[in-house]
Amino acid sequence: MIRENWSRPEVLSLDTIMTSPRLPEYQGACITGIVPALLGPSGTKEIPNWMPNCIQGARQVVLLVIDGLGWHQLQKNILQCPTIAAMQGGSITTVAPTTTVSALTSITTGLAPAEHGLVGYRIDLGGRVVQMLKWGDEKGDLRNMYPPDLVQPCPPFMGASVPVLSKAELEGSAFTQAHLRGVRAKGWRAASSIAVEVGQLLRAGEKFIYAYYDGVDKIAHERGFGLFYEAELRSADALVKSIQDVLVAGSVLVVTADHGQVFVGTNTLPPHRDVLAMTSHQSGEGRFRWLHARNGVANELLSRAVQHHGDCAWVVSKDQVIDEQWLGPRLGTATRKRLGDVALVARDPVSFDDLADTGPYPLQCRHGALTDDELDVPLLAVTLN
Repeated sequence: MIRENWSRPEVLSLDTIMTSPRLPEYQGACITGIVPALLGPSGTKEIPNWMPNCIQGARQVVLLVIDGLGWHQLQKNILQCPTIAAMQGGSITTVAPTTTVSALTSITTGLAPAEHGLVGYRIDLGGRVVQMLKWGDEKGDLRNMYPPDLVQPCPPFMGASVPVLSKAELEGSAFTQAHLRGVRAKGWRAASSIAVEVGQLLRAGEKFIYAYYDGVDKIAHERGFGLFYEAELRSADALVKSIQDVLVAGSVLVVTADHGQVFVGTNTLPPHRDVLAMTSHQSGEGRFRWLHARNGVANELLSRAVQHHGDCAWVVSKDQVIDEQWLGPRLGTATRKRLGDVALVARDPVSFDDLADTGPYPLQCRHGALTDDELDVPLLAVTLN
């Protein structure tokens, strides 16, 4: 696979690794820059040097987001993906946390989580910790209490009404309203429909088309890496091939992802009992867990969390996360209130359990933290001249 304008991150010392992770490239090669580059005033006439050269000057663009397709997992399984392997490009970073809610919103709005405010899978919105994909908690849907356009007020796609191809059952969900409001929804019920719709839209003259596919993420969560994952990668590659086949002259297909994956399996653990004793509740997710301190014990909570979990996680205060711009620049007051007091960000392949954060089946692969496997995602392109 061709890497354009790519250089490896500098090698960090052990002391640096222990105190702070590698962070997203918010000012450069990051998913936050894709939509602004493609839909900005100059269109594709002037693109950043971290984007594949074949995007330059394209008259029509198809942006395909393959949920969960991390760069490093792709490289390890590249033989399963001959079409993707032949594309131009390399890797860029996603955002922190490396989770779908935050990253998809960053792709569509072109903003870091600090700016758009969707700072995790489960967010403390003041009085309730809301699971943002369902936009609810154990008591049900909470969109009336927390309207999506108020929780996330930034318009997607720089205010343009673009065609969006995503699962039909996701249309009308509160999270869809939060990160895709104002678009022209073209819901699909079978993935084979995506390329058909893309071809029709390109022939109709659409300048920009957004498509979303979630199969890789779902299989990695449920089955981990292995035969099922490899089979899914072949299906995703076939999807890319089918879209490439319907490109028209002057159009380009751009492929990226929202995050990568880490195999965790049964390596799950609750925060230590000494830590939980000082914690009122938790938010975030297993690999980027926010601890909300009981009154007056935030500093001691940080100390206890470092003592018990510093061997496998970056354990940092809210102030450090903000000062070092882990979530990006320009963090507003409302967003600040959504953060906990202490962050447990897994460095090893582990997950921090929260009894209030459960799902229909045990997750094999997870994401959310800031390891290379989770942070690096592809930005690849192919054109029909």
